[in-house]
Amino acid sequence: MAQYIDTLSAARIAAGIKAGEFSAREVAQASLDAIAAREDAVQAFLQVCPELALAAADRVDAARAAGGELPPLAGVPFAIKDNMNLVGTRTTCASRMLENYESVYTATCVQRMLDAGCVPVGKANMDEFAFGSTTDSSAFHPTHNPWDTERVPGGSSGGSAAAVAAGEVPLALGSDTGGSIRQPAALCGVVGMKPTYGAVSRYGVVAFGSSLDQVGPFGRTVEDVALAMNALTGAGKDPYDGTSQDCPVDFCEHLNDPIEGRRVGIIPAFMEAEGLTPEMRAAVEAAARELENQGAELVEVDLPHLDAAIAAYYVIGPAEAFSNLARFDGIRYGYQEPDCANLDAQSSLSRAHGFGPEAKRRQMLGAYLLSSGVYDKYYYAAQKARTLITADYASAYERCDVILMPSSPRTAWRHGEISDPTQMYLADLYTISINIAGNGGVSVPLGLGADSGLPVAAQLVGPAFKDRTMLMFARALERGLTDAATGAPALSVAPAFAGKGGELA
Repeated sequence: MAQYIDTLSAARIAAGIKAGEFSAREVAQASLDAIAAREDAVQAFLQVCPELALAAADRVDAARAAGGELPPLAGVPFAIKDNMNLVGTRTTCASRMLENYESVYTATCVQRMLDAGCVPVGKANMDEFAFGSTTDSSAFHPTHNPWDTERVPGGSSGGSAAAVAAGEVPLALGSDTGGSIRQPAALCGVVGMKPTYGAVSRYGVVAFGSSLDQVGPFGRTVEDVALAMNALTGAGKDPYDGTSQDCPVDFCEHLNDPIEGRRVGIIPAFMEAEGLTPEMRAAVEAAARELENQGAELVEVDLPHLDAAIAAYYVIGPAEAFSNLARFDGIRYGYQEPDCANLDAQSSLSRAHGFGPEAKRRQMLGAYLLSSGVYDKYYYAAQKARTLITADYASAYERCDVILMPSSPRTAWRHGEISDPTQMYLADLYTISINIAGNGGVSVPLGLGADSGLPVAAQLVGPAFKDRTMLMFARALERGLTDAATGAPALSVAPAFAGKGGELA
């Protein structure tokens, strides 16, 4: 009987290839066929790489034929957010500024996925330079939510989330500076994880906020995300990234352990925050009951300085973005304005015409915040707030193992529905503080909302470098929501895309 790639988890694909049920080339071709059939509606990709994908798949098949030991994710297709370098592709950051930039090296995170046997099928769309929560700020085209293509997939890693939700790939990489993995994962109904800061190398990833950015995986199941984390961290500290740390754990080892007797923190103020919709609140409350039914104890915790998180983020983030993007001046890197009288004019006009509105807005804000007389007033205050928020989380974890909260205040909204940038920034209410503190967080799909019929989700947040424990709770939550008849998680591929391309012989 025919199978479709969108019905298979990454773990199932790897096991099937190892057992000879199908070849890596068949899986890669099925993924490419699914992309061809679904991209007109979803537009998750900026570049599809069939030659790279099939060549990588053939190497897996050759290794199997030779009797060699296959790596753990051998033959599993994956998508790469387009701020991560891969030789043989362009790395555009969804910006005209880098429209023609050809990668001259491969990011460590991408290389480690390749070393684990994964097959690269393309570069996923994103908000320009990762500035946004919708993927609408891409200079090339918006990405659409597979559950309702009139709605946004979230951002900035919206292309990666949508590609998994549409069944085009079982795994994808994204980056998360203020929620850019967890928020689109929630809106698209997939699992998305931001590891602890430093757990995954950022070498080869175009920087937004260097003290906030972290690379992480999207998957259909918690197990798939755990397998990806093993790939991303298994080789240890990256000497090319000074913030990289060793994470000497197997993220799958205790994944199915019971959570009986463990403690889950609840923040009452978060559950009453303005903007949290009733169906999102109900979903998180249902998640809390499920964890309690499995023997976990719910305890109230307080983060007294949480109100300062968004303000601190929108000082630190733009300041670091202004510094990081200064190199794209039309002289050393990026779009080059033709026929300019001098270098000053060329740099000014190249930046004016190469960057989009949101990229300009954040860089101008960063320039102002770092200017003389302003720096002391705002930037120092933001860093002090960061210290207090980090201490709040550390204090909370003295009372609990993980904290449960919403991933997003609402389900996916329509393209163009939110036009005020400040209102858009508030969409990151539940994710930003985790980047400020540097902790890990994972968004787990909980099914469809009763009011909207769109994916709802909850977020689990753990102490720094306790990401394995966090995934154990995420797996418990997923286990409680699994369809007992089929063994499928709460959400699979969006129904409109099931069966459209991607057939395996």
